[in-house]
Amino acid sequence: MNVKICICDDSSEERASINSLVREWSRQSGTDVSVSEFPTAEAFLFEYEDLAPDVVLLDIEMPGMNGVELAKRLREGNKLIQIVFITGFSEYIAEGYEVAALHYLLKPVSSEKLFSTLNRALEKQETDGRRIVLETSAETVLLPICEIRYIEVIKNYITVHAEGSYTVKRTLKEIERELDERFLRVGRSYIVNLHFISRVTRSEIFLRGGESVPLPRGAYETVNRAIINLKRV
Repeated sequence: MNVKICICDDSSEERASINSLVREWSRQSGTDVSVSEFPTAEAFLFEYEDLAPDVVLLDIEMPGMNGVELAKRLREGNKLIQIVFITGFSEYIAEGYEVAALHYLLKPVSSEKLFSTLNRALEKQETDGRRIVLETSAETVLLPICEIRYIEVIKNYITVHAEGSYTVKRTLKEIERELDERFLRVGRSYIVNLHFISRVTRSEIFLRGGESVPLPRGAYETVNRAIINLKRV
């Protein structure tokens, strides 16, 4: 397997240092890599479609389009790409939740932290690439589980909400077996993808995109604990 990694940083010294660390990780892990460097977001976007990278290591502060703006552009059309921010400023960390960034690395980047992050990127890419089969009355859909925002049940049917909505005759228990640790069962009627949660109140879970899911009494702490535990993984 060849892993395509792009480094986008306006500092040639930083790019060279990170490139060297990536190649050392490649040697130690036995992973084949192709590494490309770019000094600006615009230069990266010009070659993005041809490169089709698996992992992008992004500086946040760059002239022109910054790293966060670039990450938003990438995430609009690619749910599987692994985005890692590299920054000298910890105050930017909150920006990453909107684009589901894998991790933040603070400069100067250590080999230990970069190696661990790249290992996680490969594991997460494999997980995110998993799909479930949904057989509706009109079609059969192979849906990447990373695109599922939430699932709700009404009588003998479930509706899976992603970019579109798909209603199938299955139970929550059946589909729950095909999901992973990013999904949480909320009461009797919902399963929620923790990565899509924007905020939680005592009575509702709010998702990115404006949707909300009712929260049963007593479930507030459970949801918050699940979110915290997931971020530690």
